[in-house]
Amino acid sequence: MISVVVPFYNEEDNIEPLHAQLSDVLKSLNREHKIIFVDDGSTDNTFKNMLKAREKDTNVRIIKFRKNFGQTAALKAGFDHAEGNITISMDGDLQNDPADIPKLIEKIGKEDYDVVCGWRADRKDTFSKKITSKFANMLRKLTTNSKIHDSGCTFRAYRNGCVKNLDLYGETHRYIPAMLSWKGYRIGEVKVKHHPRKYGKTKYGLLRLGKGFLDLIVISFWQKFSARPIHVFGGLGLLLGISGVLLGGYMGIERLFFGKGLSDRPLFLLAVLMVIIGVQFVVSGILADIMLKVYYGQNERKNYLIERVVE
Repeated sequence: MISVVVPFYNEEDNIEPLHAQLSDVLKSLNREHKIIFVDDGSTDNTFKNMLKAREKDTNVRIIKFRKNFGQTAALKAGFDHAEGNITISMDGDLQNDPADIPKLIEKIGKEDYDVVCGWRADRKDTFSKKITSKFANMLRKLTTNSKIHDSGCTFRAYRNGCVKNLDLYGETHRYIPAMLSWKGYRIGEVKVKHHPRKYGKTKYGLLRLGKGFLDLIVISFWQKFSARPIHVFGGLGLLLGISGVLLGGYMGIERLFFGKGLSDRPLFLLAVLMVIIGVQFVVSGILADIMLKVYYGQNERKNYLIERVVE
């Protein structure tokens, strides 16, 4: 069985043509399937058009958010409701081509990948969007050591078990391949078609790029130090604290044996400050470890609120 997750935000004109294309492709595969449309708090007729698609096709499941929680939360909700062996995620703006779904599924099956990412090798976006995307991909590769060419592409196929326990928040849907790679899942990619946008307006911009970069910093830190944050905070604390003690000790020797004053020397204040900050870093590391244990002890935490589900 295959589940296809599609988040929408104010994409009323894209619902009908996308559903028609999806339905034709999925029927041709001769497999059971679910199409999960997620309305991320749209303010136009997106939800009404979803209901029309549901009237035509009982394989459509609709998840309606109470307000706009963002694409990451919409994908997370879709993943939580996905069924079967394989989950496909894609954008709802008609730029991804449903005809590439069999290619993604075939790559997973034949080469035993857990995740296959779409690579928009020939993008049909504006010049400014291409530049910002290349810059973002470069940062992702440098920070996460990812080998994927286009980790910002939402069009992906997953073995369903991969996405069930993912912690997604903010704009972290871009980093799903890196997050899964850190967990030991096998990641592949395949070139997919990309179409220019016909209806609606793009939801991407510099503000969203900035938010994504901040999430990238958190993701990178989480990858390296999520098990024991005390290692980074404690390490910095020890380095600063020991440096401060050594510097203060040196100045104390000068005071005792050579009669040099301390009150008028900025280095003495720096030594005291380094010791204080070092202690604070160590305490922060201990608190971070405690918070991490609380985090792992919590279950069923969601980053979205569902108004209704139409089965």
